[in-house]
Amino acid sequence: MSVSSTVNSAVRKIPAWPLYILGLIPAVWGFYLGATNQLGTDPVKTFEIFLGLWAIRFLLLTLAVTPLRDLAGVNLIKYRRALGLLVFWYVLFHFLVWLILDQQLMMAQAIDDITKRPFIMLGMAALILLIPLALTSFNFAIRKLRKNWNKLHKLIYAISILAAIHLFMATKVLDAEQYIYLALFVVLLGYRIAREPILQAKRAA
Repeated sequence: MSVSSTVNSAVRKIPAWPLYILGLIPAVWGFYLGATNQLGTDPVKTFEIFLGLWAIRFLLLTLAVTPLRDLAGVNLIKYRRALGLLVFWYVLFHFLVWLILDQQLMMAQAIDDITKRPFIMLGMAALILLIPLALTSFNFAIRKLRKNWNKLHKLIYAISILAAIHLFMATKVLDAEQYIYLALFVVLLGYRIAREPILQAKRAA
């Protein structure tokens, strides 16, 4: 039995719901570290970045589902909804930490910060675009929207571009991990452009 067949066989036996629990463990752990003063000299900023990076990780995993199926025969489609919703929750947590703990709910100050710092504006745009995706990630919405559901959820590509630029602009000095994330964004988004020729070549082979 091939590796992909073995993985797919295991996937059929493992439901998607545990992924929600496992996916939220980092957020709980980060909150615990903050509550016990283990996040360094600037715990709010550290926690904010921590949540943002987990949003990036789940977003990259979401984007990886299709190429894994196309190129490796590994079918993780049943987990894509959970991964997408985890992206939304982590982006929302990231925003709320910034608004509540960093800006201390001073709305005039927060709005001024958004207008003066383009990377925050891009992050806000990504969050706004994620909202309709989260609201339509359920079977009822899929049945009602039909073909329009697929069109709506292509917003994930715009969100990914915004997230990648937000990550690049928010960090003064990129470390190796962040360069890897940016490279993965380029590869995974680039695959969407080249997908049809790649699949045609694969079928011909």
